[in-house]
Amino acid sequence: MTPYISTYRGNRFYPAEPRVEDIDIEDIAHGLAYTCRFNGQTTAFYSVAQHSLIVCELVPESLKREALLHDAAEAYLGDLVKPLKALLPEFVAIEHQVMAAIARAFGLGDWIHPDIKRADRIALATEKRDLMPYSVEPWSELQDVEPLSQPLRPMSPKLAKQAFLDTYARLFEHRASD
Repeated sequence: MTPYISTYRGNRFYPAEPRVEDIDIEDIAHGLAYTCRFNGQTTAFYSVAQHSLIVCELVPESLKREALLHDAAEAYLGDLVKPLKALLPEFVAIEHQVMAAIARAFGLGDWIHPDIKRADRIALATEKRDLMPYSVEPWSELQDVEPLSQPLRPMSPKLAKQAFLDTYARLFEHRASD
C-alpha cells in the first residue's frame, strides 16, 4: 500500500504517485495558508499562500495562474527549507512529480518561467528584509535583487486562504464555463 497524506477536505494524496484526481484547490489553499515560510524562523507567521499572492501580483497577466500555484506542491509536501532540500534529491524528484500533476490538473504552463523566478526572488528579498531582521548575512540568490518598497503585512492563515481562493477564482473563472 502506497503511503498517503490525509488532506483538509478528507482526500487522500499519494506523494509518490500523485494523481490529478486527488488534487483539490481548497486543499492547496488551506495547506499553503497554514504553512509558514522559512520553517517558521520569522518574526511573525507568514504563509506560503501570502507569498504566492505576492509573486502573482508581480508577473504579467499571462503568467498569473502559474505564479499563484508555483509553490502548490508545498500544500502536500511542506515547505522544506532550501539548505535541507539540497541534501534530499529524492524529495526534489517527488516535488517535481507533484508539481507536474498540479500543472496537469489546472492546465498550467511553465511555472518556472524567468518572470516568475524573478518575482519569487523579489518576494524573497522583501520577506528577508521584513520578517528576518536578524538574518543580516547576504543571500547569494538575492544579489542584485531589490525588495518591494512597501513593507509586508503578514495575513492570518484564514485571510490568506480566502485571498488565495478569491484570486484563484478570478484567474481560473473562464475554466469553469468551458
